[in-house]
This record gives sequence, structure tokens and C-alpha cells, in this order.
Amino acid sequence: MQSKWYDKKKDALNLRNNGVSLRIIEKSLGVPRSTLSNWFTDVRLTPDQSRKLTENQLKSLVKARVMAVAWHNYQKQSRLKKAELDAAKTLNNISITPPILDLAIAMLYLGEGKKTDTTSLSNSEPMVLQFFLAVLSNNYSIDREKIICALHLRADQDKDENKKYWSGQLGIPLENFKYIYFDKRTKGRPSYKDYHGVCVIHCGIAIQRKLIYLYNQFCHAVIKSVGS
Repeated sequence: MQSKWYDKKKDALNLRNNGVSLRIIEKSLGVPRSTLSNWFTDVRLTPDQSRKLTENQLKSLVKARVMAVAWHNYQKQSRLKKAELDAAKTLNNISITPPILDLAIAMLYLGEGKKTDTTSLSNSEPMVLQFFLAVLSNNYSIDREKIICALHLRADQDKDENKKYWSGQLGIPLENFKYIYFDKRTKGRPSYKDYHGVCVIHCGIAIQRKLIYLYNQFCHAVIKSVGS
């Protein structure tokens, strides 16, 4: 019994004998690849046809990979955009009041702050410290000219250059950067171009005590309210 695609066999064989790939023949004639493979069992391509076929397959593979990367990037950008919109929606439901700001820096302090001796926060990201200082200024009237800073740098970093960088980022006078520490373990290993070390800001003890009580009480309240 002849298959329903038998009337296309002659065209398929002509295409294959001219070095056309299985994928293209399948797509153009609508014949399943399994059927084509059976038809082409005795077809012998010339060396030139085999070479061209291999080249076309490689080009198709490259094209497919490029398209896959483009699709992956599109999907990633879509997910990022959704996350951005979701974040904006959440923020629109929050009133930025002094109590909210206190809670925000308390939770930041839970992860990044020093828990003994002084109110002290360290980070390599200027925005984190800018945020902390903005709340300290708004809620506690802290004068930036009275804040003492320290820098923790890698062995190859220039202290004066990085003091100027952090002073400019945080609006704190250069002379307030009292302590510079170098990590000797990094000697011989160059720093990343945009890395400016870790800046530590110090501003007394009273605020720290409140922040520690606040994040502890808040965490326990949340655990009690919504925790399992």
C-alpha cells in the first residue's frame, strides 16, 4: 500500500539529490521526516553537496541560537518590567512618614548595622548609606559634619582618592574620614574599576538602641501575626 505522500516522492528525491536539507524538504513538501529518511536511504550526495549541506546546517544552528538568545532576553526584560511595576504598585500604597522611615532603617540595621558600642553602618554601595543618612537627618536631625567615617580598602587602592569619592557621595567633610584600613590579604590582586571599598559611618549610641528594639519588636510582631 502506497503512503499518502507517495506522489511527492519524486519531488523530494530531486530536492535531496540537489543537496537540500531534510528540514527544508519537510517544511516545503509537508512530508514527515521519518518518511523522507526512508525515501533517502539510497541517496548519495556528492562531496560538494555534503559540504554545502553541513554549512547550511551550521548556519541554521547559529541562527536558531541567536533567536533563542533574543527570545530569552525578551522574556527576561518582560519579567524585569513586571517586577518594576509590581514594586511601584507596592510603593504607591505606602505613605513615607517618619515612623515608616524609622522602621525601614531599623530593618536595614538588622542586616548591616553594628550591634555594640555605637550606631554604625557599613556598606560598599553609596545608595545604602545615602538612604541611612537621609533618614538620620530627617528623623533625628543628625548633622553630617559630626559623623565620623572609616574606610576599609583593598591593598592597591588610593586612600585620598577614595576619601574624596565617599565624601562627595555622602556629603560628609573629608576631615571626618578619620580611619583608613587596608586589607593586606588582597595584595597583588587588583581591585575592580568601580569598587571604592567599604565605608563605615558612626554617629553615637542612642539611635542604635532604639533601632535594635524596633527591629526586634517588629519581627516578633510579624511572626506572631502572620507566621505559622
